[in-house]
Order: sequence, then C-alpha cells, then structure tokens
Amino acid sequence: MFNYNFRGLGYGFDIYYLVLVLPALIIAIFAQIKVKNAFARNQDKYPLKRYTGYEVVRNMLDANNLFHISIEKASGYLTDHYDPRRKVIRLSETVYDDSSLAAIGVAAHEAGHALQYAKGYFPIRIRSAMVPITNVGSTLSMPLILVGYISNMTELVFLGIGLFSLVTVFQLITLPVEFNASKRALSSLEDLGILDKEEITGSKQVLSAAALTYVASLLVSFMSLARLLLTVNNRNRRR
Repeated sequence: MFNYNFRGLGYGFDIYYLVLVLPALIIAIFAQIKVKNAFARNQDKYPLKRYTGYEVVRNMLDANNLFHISIEKASGYLTDHYDPRRKVIRLSETVYDDSSLAAIGVAAHEAGHALQYAKGYFPIRIRSAMVPITNVGSTLSMPLILVGYISNMTELVFLGIGLFSLVTVFQLITLPVEFNASKRALSSLEDLGILDKEEITGSKQVLSAAALTYVASLLVSFMSLARLLLTVNNRNRRR
C-alpha cells in the first residue's frame, strides 16, 4: 500500500532503511506467511456442527438483531471484509460456502466488526473517521517529502512527514479494533454453540495469526516514520 523504498531520499546508501525498515518488512512477510499457513492447516479440519461461513455470520447477526446487514460472496482469496456504509459483509469464496475451522474463524471475525459498529465500539468509529484523511496521507506524503528535498523546502518535507504519521496513527488504532473483533467472534462462536471449547482452538489459531499481521503493519509504519525523521535530522545537521 505504501512505498518505503526511496533510497536514502537522495543521500546514497540508506542505513536507516537497512537497519529499521527492512527488518520490519521481513517480519511483515513472515506474518503473512503465518496467516496462510494457519488458514491452510485448519482448512481441512471440520467441527461436529457443519456451519458454513455464511451461516456463521447470519447466526451472529441475527442473534444481535442485525437483520438488515446482508452477506455477499466476494472473489479472491481471504478478501473478507465488512462494508459499514452499505451494511454488507463480503466473504471470500474460500470462506462463504466452507465449514472448516479456518473459514468459521474468518467469517466470525468479520461479523465481529459489524457488532462493533452496532454496539458503538469507540475505536472503530475513530478508525472509520480517519480513513479519508489517511488515504490522502498515504498518497501525498512521499511525493511531498521528495519534492521538499529536491527544492530544499523543509516545510514541505515536514508536511509530508506529518501526513505519513497519520498512517502510523491509523495502524495503531487498528490494533484494538482487530483484537476486539476476534474476541467478539470467538465468544459468539462458543455462546451460540457453533463450536465447542476444543474446536474453537483451530479458529483461534487463524485469528491469532491474522492479528500478527496488524502488529507487523504497525511496526513497518513506525520504523518508516522513524527513518524519515532521522533522515531529516541528518540533513539539517549537514547544513
């Protein structure tokens, strides 16, 4: 989503990228692999009650009187998400019709996001409000920084860094939102009798692995921000 590869921003060998950003990117890649492995490992494990991803979501929504929220099938692999504007949960093809522990966990997690909105969970309201300005920040931050360096306009550089910092804040707010959605999902699966205590372990493994990706994303964003600040500091000292 974001481009972290400006080589030293015009200063040759980028030690900050090597020491700060690259290790974080490696961790992020590891986290993505862990999610895929956890999903694949539990994709062939099925509970006694064969609820499909669609049925899991529908049960969770109906139990909370959210009858107005619809469920759609989405193309792609693990493209599952909740669209609060259109009041629809979209489940990927690998989740919608599947009744594996992996699919159930992912489906319940997305339903957990719908419950957050319905219950007025404060962090998700903040995250939703930040989406437009975060999109602007992620799009304009690096061009502004680069133009600022080329034109020797320090104010423009700091404006770009300020916009980029919004991405880091957004990633930080995302953590409690995702952890809470998983907590609601696992609680609902047990309360509604969809999974028993032993079966829920498989779904929990998938959701725990997915949570690691959000931690890794925050780490990458934070290290990238630190790199930008250190680069600017070095530039100012050389003047």
